[in-house]
Amino acid sequence: MTLKQTLAALEKAGTAQNRKVYARHGVGEDQYGVSYAELGKLKKAIGTDHGLAMELWATGNHDARILACMIADASAPGARELDAMARELDNYVIADAFAVLVARSPHAERRFAAWRGRKHEWTAAAAWNVLCHLAGDAADRPDAFFLEPLASIAADIHGRPNRVRHSMNQALIAVGVRNDALHRAALDVAARIGRVEVDHGATGCTTPDARAYMEKTLAHRA
Repeated sequence: MTLKQTLAALEKAGTAQNRKVYARHGVGEDQYGVSYAELGKLKKAIGTDHGLAMELWATGNHDARILACMIADASAPGARELDAMARELDNYVIADAFAVLVARSPHAERRFAAWRGRKHEWTAAAAWNVLCHLAGDAADRPDAFFLEPLASIAADIHGRPNRVRHSMNQALIAVGVRNDALHRAALDVAARIGRVEVDHGATGCTTPDARAYMEKTLAHRA
């Protein structure tokens, strides 16, 4: 599909109701309001097309950028290109989608390290979302890779921007269900930080209690 054809398909798939919903989640006016079900259909139809993905990203349209993250070749962008994209993140919805792309790239670990402390809320949130995905994959990373970020969560979470706190809490949970040793370490951090307050606006979303969520997840796996 060409850029013109893809944008036309996105516009056709968008709805006013979805635009209202996404707006409550912080998405700006440059959006069509395409559901993730429809985005998934487009992803399946297109497959991997990195050139188109970068064209879609360059439009600045929210739905186009979400689709771009879905169809991009994660091995293609370099660290500088990912850095530039991260600086353009403007809400947590696209930050979450972008993190999925970065986590699949060969730059994932270094981009996490570079972005995790950024003042820009969405770049830092994306970084901690990357860690969530790294904790959930099957790669043979040593526990030490995850233990240092846990220490950072314990020390810094309550002083970070709103959505960064949520992403750090999610990372704590993801690391804490990776294996028994990390679970014990994550439980200690959860006890030290207590409840994490995040303003979700008028969305109905919540930030879960890390300890309870970890225990529930592990019980479900048993």
